[in-house]
Amino acid sequence: MELINSYIDHTNLNNCATLKDIENLCNEAMKYHFASVCIYPYYVPLAASLLKDSTVEVCTVIGFPKGCNTKEVKVFEAINAIENGAKEIDMVINLSALKNKDYDYVKEEIEEVRDAIDGHTLKVIIETSELTEEEIIKMTEICNDTFVNFIKTSTGFSSYGARVEDVELINKHKNEVLEIKASGGIRDAKTALDMVKAGATRLGCSSGVKIVEENCDCDCHCDCEDHDCHCKEEK
Repeated sequence: MELINSYIDHTNLNNCATLKDIENLCNEAMKYHFASVCIYPYYVPLAASLLKDSTVEVCTVIGFPKGCNTKEVKVFEAINAIENGAKEIDMVINLSALKNKDYDYVKEEIEEVRDAIDGHTLKVIIETSELTEEEIIKMTEICNDTFVNFIKTSTGFSSYGARVEDVELINKHKNEVLEIKASGGIRDAKTALDMVKAGATRLGCSSGVKIVEENCDCDCHCDCEDHDCHCKEEK
């Protein structure tokens, strides 16, 4: 397993987040070598500027958190986010269309956003807390067919977030290309590692620093460039 920090999308989706909050988020992401920061589109230009010389990607959310925007609006949002410096897009599906079994609409929406962002990473949020097992399987199949990068469990704004059993179900039905982002309610190292063992290759969480420090068995808290510690070993 890679180091747990490389799995984390360090997240602040508080609608009252300040400039200072996002600056802190980006500084933490660079210090702990997280995969990305996940923020609202309003803060994409700031994050892109702060992270321009780092390995941390800028991720933002589209159609968030309910997903009921029209696909044309989601396409515009996604293009605008990429133009402002985002490298990864987390898009909420239209749950109403899914519940109506309008699978063509769901698929077309995903494909239109995917094509609009021209090769940048697309993560499709399916909100597992609102879906039956059959619907989770159906959405996994649609994500397989549309060749997106990730299927993502949750927004974190519903009745519950990621569950190990849902990640395992997705992992059972996904193809070799599709990756899984577990998101929502991941607040400690044990939960994070359980999600990775179940098949997740990315973790969306606002507790990334706490998770890394819990998973670190030395005193340097994974800011390890000048240290010889167990953080450099696989956990």
